[in-house]
Amino acid sequence: MRRLWLIFAQATTVALALLFVVATLKPEWLRRPELKPLRQSLGAVAPLTLTSNPPREAAGSAGDGGHGLRLAARRAAPAVVTIMASKAPARDKQDPWLRFHEGLRGEAQRSPQVGLGSGVIVSAEGYLLTNNHVVEGASDIEVRLIDGRQAKAELVGTDPETDLAVLKVVMRELPVIELGRIEDLAVGDSVLAIGNPFNVGQTVTSGIVSAMGRKELGINIFENFIQTDAAINPGNSGGALVDADGALVGINTAIYSRSGGSLGIGFAIPVNTARQVMEALVRDGQVARGWIGVQTRELNEEFIEAFKLKVREGVLVSGVLQSAPAEKAGIKPGDVVTRVAGTPVRSPGELLTAVAALAPKSKALISVQRGDKALQIELLVQQRPRPAARE
Repeated sequence: MRRLWLIFAQATTVALALLFVVATLKPEWLRRPELKPLRQSLGAVAPLTLTSNPPREAAGSAGDGGHGLRLAARRAAPAVVTIMASKAPARDKQDPWLRFHEGLRGEAQRSPQVGLGSGVIVSAEGYLLTNNHVVEGASDIEVRLIDGRQAKAELVGTDPETDLAVLKVVMRELPVIELGRIEDLAVGDSVLAIGNPFNVGQTVTSGIVSAMGRKELGINIFENFIQTDAAINPGNSGGALVDADGALVGINTAIYSRSGGSLGIGFAIPVNTARQVMEALVRDGQVARGWIGVQTRELNEEFIEAFKLKVREGVLVSGVLQSAPAEKAGIKPGDVVTRVAGTPVRSPGELLTAVAALAPKSKALISVQRGDKALQIELLVQQRPRPAARE
């Protein structure tokens, strides 16, 4: 028995030692995959003139020997730029005497942070689309084109809830990408991802559309992603996902990864969402979304049985914010919202999207099931509060 115990103790010691070595030298082997933004670090306007392509057969169709994708890359690549966003160092509150003895190490810590990402020129007036997380908190933004030209960019506006931002540069003879039609994009279609991964220079990778309408990934508040297996990596944030015609169909924004590199699962914001956000930012400086001030949960069978509800689909109201439109109109915790302005809602995500589509300061009819009673409640929609900026 003593011998068995010694063998067990020795085996346990060896296993713990191996675990320590792996955790020290290869910690990524022990991590769970996570969704990561693609940034490398950091974190009264003229009307837009956008170019959209009409419905047509893809240039990269089968049997063309890949020359269609070559043409697509040639069409789109000049409009994809590198973005360098500098963030001013945090204000130093350290004692001057300690700072003096800290020396060069302290100066390095107080130097500006520079983040690299990508962007796409979508208008001859100089408007660019990129990700909010590429330029968030930046005090200075520069754009570099593939032909070597470089210019400072003005931040027109940001929308953190979709992770989109709009920049503007003043430069002659800008290359402009065509905007594609998301309605024509389907699973299995060929796509190219274009950007500047790891600051190695503009890079084009190919793949297919793996899925459409990916939601509830926990990346943004409003999600409806294109999933692709085209290799995208840190630095590709804000870059272009283009179809086989070279038209823009998405803005690359996140990857599913264990180590930060590509595992063949990337996500892009659809071009129709990007266009709507851009037009609102250029026109109004913000994206106006509706808000009623409720906290919600999925409606489950236990709740339906416990309260003997007559509906099987809807969204459970778990809380109502004080002085919010919902509270003023009489909506209560325990109510089940079934429709928003006539639109059926079956999940918290659908309710969020339906409410966001309502115009602020407009009146909307909310269909509610309260126990055995079906109610129609009218409320005055408010502007959705802007999320607090991250430090």
